[in-house]
Amino acid sequence: MLTDREFFGLAVLLYGASSTLSFFIWRRGFRQDSRWQYILLAGAGLLHTVAMMKRGFSLERCPVNNLYEATIFSAWTIVAAYLVIGAWQRLRFLGAFVSPGLFAMGVFALMPALDVKGPRPDFSGGLVSLHVALILLAYGAFGLGSAAGVMYLTQEHDLKFHKLRALVSALPSIQGLELVIGRFLVSGVVLLAAGLALSPVLLKQAQAVNPLGDPKVLWSGFVLLLYVGLLGVHWRFSPGGRKFAWGAVGSFAFVLLTFWGFNLLSGIHNP
Repeated sequence: MLTDREFFGLAVLLYGASSTLSFFIWRRGFRQDSRWQYILLAGAGLLHTVAMMKRGFSLERCPVNNLYEATIFSAWTIVAAYLVIGAWQRLRFLGAFVSPGLFAMGVFALMPALDVKGPRPDFSGGLVSLHVALILLAYGAFGLGSAAGVMYLTQEHDLKFHKLRALVSALPSIQGLELVIGRFLVSGVVLLAAGLALSPVLLKQAQAVNPLGDPKVLWSGFVLLLYVGLLGVHWRFSPGGRKFAWGAVGSFAFVLLTFWGFNLLSGIHNP
């Protein structure tokens, strides 16, 4: 019987195949429906789910105790949300934008040094699982918002420099993509705020000393303010869809590049 890491390794192989297919979809100018990519990601998502379930059942809790588990959980939220959204044909092309990111996250997660069997967190009960699930779901929503931002920038570029390719493209309109970006980011902010709202109770259970001095707690608050500020500026001053799309892409790039470092620095999240 395959282990959870082997199941996840198979999922990463399918993410890689989907990333290769993304290259050809880009070359064709998004003219044809990417149903084969949807099928590949559905297969990867199934293997990914089995891997998470096996890890979770072996631990008898939500599998988020180290960077490997947190990474595969974050990637799973992205692919699960995509499989729901991809049922709408016009948004199925999101797969061409999320596949390379999922493949990169999968390869990163499989690095042996990340799957360290450390001590269990001091939290008890199911509240910590809810807290972590809400926050990682928020990161998944931010990731999909970033992918939609790249779609927006691609469509805008084609409208400006390749008008014929933009006309035959099956991508949604840039107005529709701007709306999609906003909805993903709002969902992420609500989920992140809900997850952080549970922090005081969990920190009290853990009897954490000076939680406001913990790097991960401060970082999470900054990320929430970053996205709230991005949405506020967009709604209040309407800086344009292009800047909003760049903001979604840049903000998620910041999350990806800094999450792991602050998690390692945190005495609460990395005991």
